[in-house]
Amino acid sequence: MWGKVGLPKNNRLRHHKSFQSVYKKGERYYSSQLVMHSLFGINKNCQIIPTQFGISISQKISKKAIVRNYLKRQIKSVIRVFLPKIVSGYQIVIVVKKQIQGCQYSILLREIKELLINAKIVHGY
Repeated sequence: MWGKVGLPKNNRLRHHKSFQSVYKKGERYYSSQLVMHSLFGINKNCQIIPTQFGISISQKISKKAIVRNYLKRQIKSVIRVFLPKIVSGYQIVIVVKKQIQGCQYSILLREIKELLINAKIVHGY
């Protein structure tokens, strides 16, 4: 029916502490609709972890969870497009800005691509 919309489990950033460390220690990249925080990390066993993504959408964007979840699904589908080309070892949090309302998929695709290229996280660019 819907197909796979989410990200694989090993590519999800889940814990509050992980989000906080990316916010505090990571680098920031800006576009008109999004802010991307990225942090290169190695786990306790000195192994490079797969790149993990987290998405943050404030209630200031919309009070309705339906709208916020729709935006998250769109962003996750864009990330899945670039996942095979992304360098391992990063923790990335994408924060949605207030002016994203009514944003089209093609705009999200372009902006996330630009953010990943600016951060030098994508192979081949």
